[in-house]
Amino acid sequence: MVPFGREKPSILIVGASRGLGCALAEAFLAKGWNVTGTVRGGGHTPLHDLVDTNDGRLVIERMDMTVAEDVDALRNRRANERFDILFVNAGTTNEHPGDTIAEITTDEFIHVMVTNALSPMRVIERLETLVADDGLIGVMSSGQGSIANNERGGRELYRGSKAALNQFMRSYAARHAGSRRALLLLAPGWIRTDLGGDDAPYTVEESIPLILDVILKKRSRPGLEYLDRDGMTVPW
Repeated sequence: MVPFGREKPSILIVGASRGLGCALAEAFLAKGWNVTGTVRGGGHTPLHDLVDTNDGRLVIERMDMTVAEDVDALRNRRANERFDILFVNAGTTNEHPGDTIAEITTDEFIHVMVTNALSPMRVIERLETLVADDGLIGVMSSGQGSIANNERGGRELYRGSKAALNQFMRSYAARHAGSRRALLLLAPGWIRTDLGGDDAPYTVEESIPLILDVILKKRSRPGLEYLDRDGMTVPW
């Protein structure tokens, strides 16, 4: 595979098959970026519908981020490239989000924590060599990962997984103190996707421009920030 030319900025989006990830890929393409998006499995996804309309600037990679061997294989395939942004979008929740932590099965707990907390950090740790020294590494968090803002409870497993993700990113940032890279935990708000559900107040269409703006502005500020869709700091 021929690496992208450096005349255009490039982003690697992990979890871009549909929903917010696919819309984010489309938005970066519209800005003139080269985009690599990952999908799971072998089926056709909404991301594939964008391939023929973007002059070869979209590359689709197969990777399940919960499988360490998949992550390593992607790193090896793209070893000669340097992306300006690595953004991990993929995530999940349990089948009955309203269950208390005592009602959740061990298997559910493991699945959500592995997908939302362990796997994004594994991706970051193993793919950081593909990111430019002055690039951005970001991950989709949630306002529900804020411990300080948790005054109503609910969605306990999801909250806990995102709080764990935030803590792991704090540790990562501490280990990379002094780096020129920007690090971002993004809380996009409650959005009407398969994950967010039909009751969410925000649509993907109205959310993506705000999310895109936060990511692009953060590029000029090294270090870790936990920001919402308006670029405001979220309490830890």
